[in-house]
Amino acid sequence: MAKSFLLFFLLIAASHAQQKITLEDIYTNNTFATEGLPSFHFMYNSDSIISMRTDQHGAALQKYSFENPDRIETILDSRNLEEMNSFDSYQFSSDESKIIVGTHSEKIFRRSSRADFYVYDRLTKKLSRIAAYKIQEPLFSPDGLKVAYAFENNLYVKDLISGKATQITSDGEINKIINGITDWVYEEEFYFVRAFEWNTGSDKIAYIRFDESEVPQFVMDKYGNELYPGQMVFKYPKAGEKNSEVSLHLYDLKTAKSAKVDLGNNLQHYIPGIQWSNDPNTLAVTTLNRHQNNMNLLFVDSKTLKSRLVLNEKDAAYIKLADDLTFLHDNSYIWSSERDGFNHLYHYDKTGKLINQITKGNWEVTDFFGFNGQTQTVFYQSTEEGSTNRGLYSIGITGNNKKKLSKNTGTNSAVFSSSFQYYINTFSSTDRPFVYTLNDSSTGEVIKEIKNNDALKAKTGLYQVPVKEISLLQTKNGDFNMLMMKPNDFDPAKEYPLLMYQYSGPGSQSVSNSWYNHRDFFHATLVQEGFIVAIVDGRGTGFKGRDFKKMTYKQLGKYEVEDQIEAALVLGKEPFIDEDRIGIWGGSYGGYMSCLAITKGADVFEMAIALAPVTSWRYYDTVYTERYMQTPQENPLGYDENSPLNFAHLLRGDLLIIHGTGDDNVHVQNSMQMANALITANKDFEFFVYPDRSHGISEGKNTRVHLYRKMSKFIHESIGKSAEP
Repeated sequence: MAKSFLLFFLLIAASHAQQKITLEDIYTNNTFATEGLPSFHFMYNSDSIISMRTDQHGAALQKYSFENPDRIETILDSRNLEEMNSFDSYQFSSDESKIIVGTHSEKIFRRSSRADFYVYDRLTKKLSRIAAYKIQEPLFSPDGLKVAYAFENNLYVKDLISGKATQITSDGEINKIINGITDWVYEEEFYFVRAFEWNTGSDKIAYIRFDESEVPQFVMDKYGNELYPGQMVFKYPKAGEKNSEVSLHLYDLKTAKSAKVDLGNNLQHYIPGIQWSNDPNTLAVTTLNRHQNNMNLLFVDSKTLKSRLVLNEKDAAYIKLADDLTFLHDNSYIWSSERDGFNHLYHYDKTGKLINQITKGNWEVTDFFGFNGQTQTVFYQSTEEGSTNRGLYSIGITGNNKKKLSKNTGTNSAVFSSSFQYYINTFSSTDRPFVYTLNDSSTGEVIKEIKNNDALKAKTGLYQVPVKEISLLQTKNGDFNMLMMKPNDFDPAKEYPLLMYQYSGPGSQSVSNSWYNHRDFFHATLVQEGFIVAIVDGRGTGFKGRDFKKMTYKQLGKYEVEDQIEAALVLGKEPFIDEDRIGIWGGSYGGYMSCLAITKGADVFEMAIALAPVTSWRYYDTVYTERYMQTPQENPLGYDENSPLNFAHLLRGDLLIIHGTGDDNVHVQNSMQMANALITANKDFEFFVYPDRSHGISEGKNTRVHLYRKMSKFIHESIGKSAEP
């Protein structure tokens, strides 16, 4: 009753004058924050849900029963633990009798961290610390009797019965040798940190060893609050430079010995993935050449240490990372590939022979959720309802009996129970904030709504939140997905300034049928002041097939900026847009694009903001850059003809460059070089530096408000000079 009254009150209030959105609403007060299911997963051995709740009192793991979803059982509560006040991560053993919990986490890079980790025994109610120091990536053995972890570039195994910890590597050394944890570039571009895995028999550990001795070193000043600044020193391979030398090793717990696996000619340059099959003696390894257009899938026999090639993928441009390899009970496996022009699922037998292509069509599989062995059913997410939407589907392993499970058009994602009988569907669209439902996986029917954000939907009605309109923009370069936001009191007889946002990186997507994110609400603060905001996904972006995405190969920036310029020209012809007041902004790859747009597109764009921009691909890392560009030695023109450093003399409009000095990803060196090029060309521009902030420029109190207030002021003073509130 109270909830219904609140919604009624908000709806009545929304019919009166709407409030303006402030930056504090977005970034300080979390006025538009959505409710969700924090850190939830299905239990391994029952169709129940575990969710982590955190508040000022600490953290707790809570179990929700399917039979009675309103009944909550507390599995672990930090208030009952003397050793810790709270925890920020958790991991169950396979039999769910033990839990690893982490506390006092310290961030290292984007995905890596170290923390104090403990094992909680649910039977004895005892908590024991794994090590007396902060460690990385602790992982239960499948039998739940041991934990492997990394400390100072070496690997250890702790026996949970005896309490004894065994060091299994000894040559680890900072900035030289890393065992079982990825180096900086693998973590950033191959998206994983833990480079070790237990076999299903719990008696062997496979791990990757990184020798980064010859990788060039990068030094970054850390200003802090001390009298003298410190330095962060780490290995960062820039395009064309040396990478870590990687090798694969197997540690046998029975013999307490490690052995190097000789992959022979199939080793190639990178090892972007290792995964044990259901056979405790068979390890799957993917290797990739430096150009990343030739990928091998190898099976290694852990007894003989011999490997055999079971699958080879090639592409004229580059290979999509194989991050969804899934073994079935008979050790056949499911693999995704873009070989027919779109990303689809394939079924191979254990020898690597193709059994059949599971999914087909001029659309993309965007996520693979798993396989139900009892019903021989595959579950996946795709763009079958259009590239800006995500739907949920099931299909037989043979490619027959496809069924659409999701009921609403927009962005659907899912987490399936271990039995695959149920899943939690997360849905949102441009006009509906996140809704979480429990669904039957055989029909897709909703069993119960778990959580919605109806109160948030009503609350947004109190504010000047513009509608997100998705359409297809027709240009001479092609038809592109576009999102546009107009003032709520839009008058087609008026002329409005236009601000374009884009990211444009390979395979990315900025236009989607989903609820508002922080950036959308920032755009709303401008729209309420009389701006129109548009986002256009041009060539090189994702989910429209291989050819659309990979046409930018070896020429990053060329077609992408042509499409943003052309989009601005087309939109500028609209009677309600002032073609003399068009600006563009973006961060990272989008910052790179903004620098190109305001120089190569100087006749079109009056203003640009570049956050943490790449200004020459020569300054960026090997794995990302060479995937799309090859090396600078092989493709010098591709690097230089699309570097804004070489077009600084064309600048005529207003340019604001913003960068964090603590950016370990896109180094502030990029912006410094752009500043030098602009100074040499005698061009006026603005440059702002955030001390010690990383790539996202988010650390510290008020940083986000400060950043977006600075951007807003610049936008208003540049293209908003005559914008009507």
